Amino acid sequence: MKTQGRGRLLLVDDIKANVKILQLNLKKDYDIDVAFDGESALEQVAKNPPDLILLDIQMPGIDGYEVCRRLKHDDNTKKIPIVFITSRNEEEDETKGLELGAIDYIIKPFSMPIVKARVKNLMQMKKQQDILENLSSMDGLTGIPNRRYFDLTLHYEWQRAMRTETPLALIMIDIDFFKKYNDFYGHVSGDECLQSVSQALVSSINRSMDFIARYGGEEFAAILPDTSIQGALMIGEAMRQNVKKLRIAHKQSLTADCITISLGIANIIPQKENGQRVLIEGADKALFEAKKDSRDVCRIFSAEDMMDLCG
Repeated sequence: MKTQGRGRLLLVDDIKANVKILQLNLKKDYDIDVAFDGESALEQVAKNPPDLILLDIQMPGIDGYEVCRRLKHDDNTKKIPIVFITSRNEEEDETKGLELGAIDYIIKPFSMPIVKARVKNLMQMKKQQDILENLSSMDGLTGIPNRRYFDLTLHYEWQRAMRTETPLALIMIDIDFFKKYNDFYGHVSGDECLQSVSQALVSSINRSMDFIARYGGEEFAAILPDTSIQGALMIGEAMRQNVKKLRIAHKQSLTADCITISLGIANIIPQKENGQRVLIEGADKALFEAKKDSRDVCRIFSAEDMMDLCG
């Protein structure tokens, strides 16, 4: 687990003595993971992405060049900075590493003060990059992820669920009669309402893997990995109740005297032949049914209907 405020390093070298030296000198300032071959390095990155990788080139099996190439061709890992640490000191070796996407190159035998200084600088750069990316991925009004971040997360979770053959659930959420609320109470109150609803939705989930975003306007979306349709329904009901408990007065609502939400729920075990659009379409259709009925309800897009969409 990553310690708050500390960066995470992955050290990759088939010579354990080299790893031990680096570990001893860097563990005071960073959380450290280690791998002794290319295959293990790729598994480590997939399981617990580091902030920086120190990567040897010459290793049995997959060498460092191939590890770097694979990481840089994967959308989920391409932004992780890689530093080659190697005994190869020919110009063409360094050029090849940099062309593959490595950010720096350290020659063995290495000087620990130089390694520490470079790691510190690169970690600071990565932290600043993460801050800028987080700002561009967050909704300015509600402080939760925005539509761009939702799209990236759904793609990532779809690919992961496809690999693990586990269900992926999606909840589409709409504030009932929000336009009437905005027109009657004004846009300042409308903004405050959106902020309160978003926090009620966030408080309804417990797992770190669950994800809630502002999808657009008065619409929100929740991505729930490894979740059955019944599990998603339980979370949806918790969201509906938590929003209602806010007791935000809404005299113009045709459903209740306070702000309520309608929810559409779908889930699927992703397959290569089905794109993630089927999950969005299923949840959208369920949301349409919820709004067509009484509103202030959760509606499920059935497994049979999902099969028809996939077909």
